[in-house]
Amino acid sequence: MKIAIVTDSTAYLTPDEITANNIRVVPIPVIFGDQVYEEGVNITNEEFYAKLATSKDFPSTSQPPIGQLMETYEQLAAEGYEAVISIHLSSSISGLINTVHQLAEQMADTIKIVPFDSHLTIRMMGELALEGTRLVAAGDDLDTVVAKLSQFRDTFNNLFVVDDLQNLVRGGRLSNAQAFVGSVLKIKPLLTMHTENYAIEAFEKVRSMKKAKARVEELFAQDLATLDYPVRAFVIHANAEEAGEAWRESLAEKYPDVDFALSYFGPVIGTHLGAGALAIVWMQDTTKQPLG
Repeated sequence: MKIAIVTDSTAYLTPDEITANNIRVVPIPVIFGDQVYEEGVNITNEEFYAKLATSKDFPSTSQPPIGQLMETYEQLAAEGYEAVISIHLSSSISGLINTVHQLAEQMADTIKIVPFDSHLTIRMMGELALEGTRLVAAGDDLDTVVAKLSQFRDTFNNLFVVDDLQNLVRGGRLSNAQAFVGSVLKIKPLLTMHTENYAIEAFEKVRSMKKAKARVEELFAQDLATLDYPVRAFVIHANAEEAGEAWRESLAEKYPDVDFALSYFGPVIGTHLGAGALAIVWMQDTTKQPLG
């Protein structure tokens, strides 16, 4: 069976990764007032964060047009693909995966669509898409690929530090916002999507970014000590590349057995987190210990 991998633009894969792995990426719209942009198509990260800082309109996001999704699946069918694993951002923050479920029923006679809720977003979701292509290339059948991706997803963990909660509260994406609204200046909330419902939740308030990062490192070290598999990790930044790279270098020095890379929060996720956010995300390193 010829199997394709589809994801959306919040996977934040590089153009080379997309091309080399033949991953189809559906762009998600970002809206400023009456101007609609497609993430990764006609707005860069730099342009987005500049607009975020100066625009009188608070940005919003929406699902891709259903016709665009249908066209993607129809094109894959025309290319001879019999099935597609469509990996998208968590249903806790977007209705996109529900739309894919609807299309899976409507297009059953055209191509088999397997909706896969990443329970996540950002580079973690990108890693799911890349792992999917490796498993398909290795000859695993559809059910095995989906089962292994679920196993891989279960190894993911994440911790976020945001400058403030304004964007998350205004965007309605923080599940326990009320408890954290009105925090005094310099309080840095710690967030995670490693929750029962895979929703973004704030779980601690720490005074100053320096202390917040130290607390994140402490929690990362605690989790690392419990794991029985090798780990790779990403430092993610929201228009704060210098700070992100400095943190990545520091972590790589402290944890030489962990492969650390740098990634970013693009426009769609940046809409909700705001500039200056930082995160550590980590998962099983399948290059050192493949999925069983």
